[in-house]
Amino acid sequence: MNGREVGAGSRRRQVASAAVAADARGGAVGGARPSGRQRFIPHARTGRRRDLIGVVAFDAVRYSTTVTMRGVEQAARSAGYGTCVVELDRPDDTGVAEAIGRLACQPVIGTVIIAPLTPAVTASRLHSAVPTVVVGVGTVGQVPVPTVDHALGARLAVEHLLDLGHETVWHLSGPQDWQQARHRADGWRAALVRAGRRIPPIMLGSWGAESGYEAGRLLADRADVTAVFCASDQQAMGMLRALCERRVRVPDDVSVVGYDGVPEGEYLTPSLTTVRQDFDGLGRSCLRTLLATIEQRELPAATGQPWTVPTLIVRASSGPPGVR
Repeated sequence: MNGREVGAGSRRRQVASAAVAADARGGAVGGARPSGRQRFIPHARTGRRRDLIGVVAFDAVRYSTTVTMRGVEQAARSAGYGTCVVELDRPDDTGVAEAIGRLACQPVIGTVIIAPLTPAVTASRLHSAVPTVVVGVGTVGQVPVPTVDHALGARLAVEHLLDLGHETVWHLSGPQDWQQARHRADGWRAALVRAGRRIPPIMLGSWGAESGYEAGRLLADRADVTAVFCASDQQAMGMLRALCERRVRVPDDVSVVGYDGVPEGEYLTPSLTTVRQDFDGLGRSCLRTLLATIEQRELPAATGQPWTVPTLIVRASSGPPGVR
């Protein structure tokens, strides 16, 4: 099942408003065409202008992207740098090239990319004239970049539901061209295999509430479904709506767990059990890694992947299985 995102026009207007706000805070919005040359400016602030950190963001109105951007911008400001934000139209080789090109006419000395890049795109486009890190990618060359352990987060959600007594857990995934969605699906599957439980067919969706609503309408008629792990809180919100319309009680009949930890989840009825990510901390960590490279400081020795650990937040939407 494939979900469909809506409201692209509204999204563009929100991104434009965010860009104006960023400019008012002392950052800049990179909208000009590339000059054809991009020069690496070493860390030596002369006082004649403010060195900038470029931020390339895909789907900039999503909660995860917005909060990660905030972490990057605040950490940059604390270190004495401004930020220059451009929106990535599509997360492929061409899109990344165009976005980086739009930064070329700005005094950018390093770039943070917040997008679901595949390893092939990362490898082909990050040989830039300035240091670059990608949020969510474990390493860029020899540089460790913090990322969330999404497989662990999924395992926390599934193990929580199994511990409540559910025989198995269904999963509504995010888009499979997103690395985060694949890792969450891997963690869901691994947890069921480890527990020796039946693995239901995965449901493929988008990140949005509409995807969860459509999945919920399908699952509401199945008496064998008692627990669902959604790859995003937005999906879970849509699923709660669909189950409510079909008079399926949550959590008495079906337990629902989301992923991301959006603030609104606490105020739903029932409040949403979720896996919370520290997006702000992730952005700050990536910016610190980038600045260490720019300023030619030695990075701390990494022991394995520098994961950011997600946290399970248990609320009212998950409970022991009932009788349907």
